[in-house]
Amino acid sequence: MEKKSPRQRESWRSRTGLILAVAGGAIGLGNFLRFPVQAAENGGGVFMVPYIIAFFLIGIPLMWTEWSIGRYGGARGHGTAPAIFSLFWKNPVSRLIGVLGLWIPLIVAIYYIYIESWTLGYSIHFLLGTSPELADGANNAQETLKPYSNFLGTYIGAGNGDFFSPSVMAYFAFGATFVINLVILLRGVSRGIEAFAKFALPALFIMAMILFVRVLTLDTPNGNAIEGLNFLWAPDLSALLNPGVWVAAAGQIFFTLSLGFGSMIVYSSYLRADQDITLNGLTSATINETAEVILGGSIAIPAAVAFFGITGAVSIAQSGAFNLGFVSLPAIFASMPAGQFLGFLWFFLLFFAGLTSSLFLIQTIVAFFEDEFGISRKKSVLITMGIIFLSVLMVVFVNQTLDEWDFWAGTIGIVIFGLVEVVMFMWVFGGDKAWAEMNRDGKIKVPRFFYYVLRYITPLFMLILIVWWGVELLPRELVKTSWTIWVARAYLILLFAVLAILVFIADKRRYNKENES
Repeated sequence: MEKKSPRQRESWRSRTGLILAVAGGAIGLGNFLRFPVQAAENGGGVFMVPYIIAFFLIGIPLMWTEWSIGRYGGARGHGTAPAIFSLFWKNPVSRLIGVLGLWIPLIVAIYYIYIESWTLGYSIHFLLGTSPELADGANNAQETLKPYSNFLGTYIGAGNGDFFSPSVMAYFAFGATFVINLVILLRGVSRGIEAFAKFALPALFIMAMILFVRVLTLDTPNGNAIEGLNFLWAPDLSALLNPGVWVAAAGQIFFTLSLGFGSMIVYSSYLRADQDITLNGLTSATINETAEVILGGSIAIPAAVAFFGITGAVSIAQSGAFNLGFVSLPAIFASMPAGQFLGFLWFFLLFFAGLTSSLFLIQTIVAFFEDEFGISRKKSVLITMGIIFLSVLMVVFVNQTLDEWDFWAGTIGIVIFGLVEVVMFMWVFGGDKAWAEMNRDGKIKVPRFFYYVLRYITPLFMLILIVWWGVELLPRELVKTSWTIWVARAYLILLFAVLAILVFIADKRRYNKENES
């Protein structure tokens, strides 16, 4: 029987488009919401010391690892972790472990696309002038923020019960966000994701720069933006003895570079077999860090410090990223000249950041159906978005689902999978082979120092992170026993089981085809 040629996979149209698409996938809500919260909670400037160290010992090495794994698999017709891991290790266990590289981005995409829609809904409210107004005669931060806290609760329909009743705008914004993601994905990798990234990333930086310049001019009786910048960049080195600061910094590196999701593997699988990964990977990581450290760190916290002082800003940050981004910042903008426009700009900036990241996550599942089942692009996108639409109903309506899924997939899961990636690449595939693959056709050669970092220091760093979270966070998580929590956990297990079954069906299908040929 004549052997059929493998289906032609898509590829990035240009180096610029590749870098912007990958950087856009990494630049998300975490850059502008989570980073300032983590920095403020962990001592401001002192946080930046372990953050930078973790960037070089975890971020860059793991970024090169994921790019290498993806390019290696893409050259062999595979773009997702289960199939690529099976190339490294001919054992069914490798595919089962690789399921994490599908499960994590799927779970995160489900709740992420809903949060992303909040930013669109809020931007529309500010554009139409239907956002809340400052409370008259407010004497403290709590009174000032109360209308905005109530507004967020009303928007998502939060109450005291087990179910949410979202506002009409929440439904509309989610529908619009869903359709926008769908349309871009249907256009494909180069005509859809890459084309959008070329427009979205420059637009995002322009919006962020406008807000950055405006925030720098803030000066109130409670403080000014410069004091906020000093807080973020003047370290108290004695706090470096606190291991919690190091753990927080290492955790943020995973979020900011979108590592351990399995999606970077997919994006890099669309590289040509001889395309550089060392310089391209470093460039995309640098763009992301610029967005996070220079822009993300210079808007939210400095603005909060200017209006509420350092103590107030830290207190707000400790209450969570949602309170900083969706409660405090709207109140601050509302008290400024042209506040409606600035509020719109802030949330539209977040929407663009969220959109590039949701495409990054969803493409992982789309690629799985395309590569492993030979399904057309259109059908793969429709199947994936159908799963997301049905699953997101739990996040929209069932209380505690979002937090539960974020803990298991978006916090613990990504670090575990990051460790798995390094072990599979540097130890199972082989350190020398992995090093040669990483440096093949590179515009720059990775210093040999990073070979030892990747083989020993990076996995040790991640193992410590997992153990720390297991001791600090897991006990608090396991004592939660409400029925909504158990339903959320059961759904996580169900999705993992479904994905595992699909992976083994795809593997059997490929085995049968090989025997027929």
